[in-house]
Amino acid sequence: MNIGFYAGSFDPFTIGHLHLSKVASKLFDRVIVGIGVNPKKKRNFDKQKMKDAINAIFKDEGLDNCECIIYEGLTIDVAKENGATFLIRGLRNGIDYGYEENLAQVNEEISGIDTIYLRAGKLSAVSSSMVNELLSAGKDVSKYLPNKILALIEKENV
Repeated sequence: MNIGFYAGSFDPFTIGHLHLSKVASKLFDRVIVGIGVNPKKKRNFDKQKMKDAINAIFKDEGLDNCECIIYEGLTIDVAKENGATFLIRGLRNGIDYGYEENLAQVNEEISGIDTIYLRAGKLSAVSSSMVNELLSAGKDVSKYLPNKILALIEKENV
């Protein structure tokens, strides 16, 4: 069974993340979207509520082979524990590639698990950081987020 592990903060989960999840669901028997939690970094949105919303999106989209989990520690260790055969990373541009390739080389060296890159394509401008910056400025971010994530954010900011 081919299992892809797609890690990120997903703070918040964007339409770009959903796009990559959909592509990965066609390539792998199972896709695990891992919300990585770094205790040293502050999250903008509750990780459990984000996980639940992501899993609800997968159900609504018919992505039955995708599931979201929360984890702490090294991504590569959690990927191995979950039987991952590949790490999944999204690329928006050449700068992303340079950064991701360095991580991929180290991860493969210490674990034997290779990384597969999926292109963001026309969604290359969409990122959690960009969404958070727009939110902090009071701008509309509805076109960058799945409806369930938008509803979660609106509920948390009420």
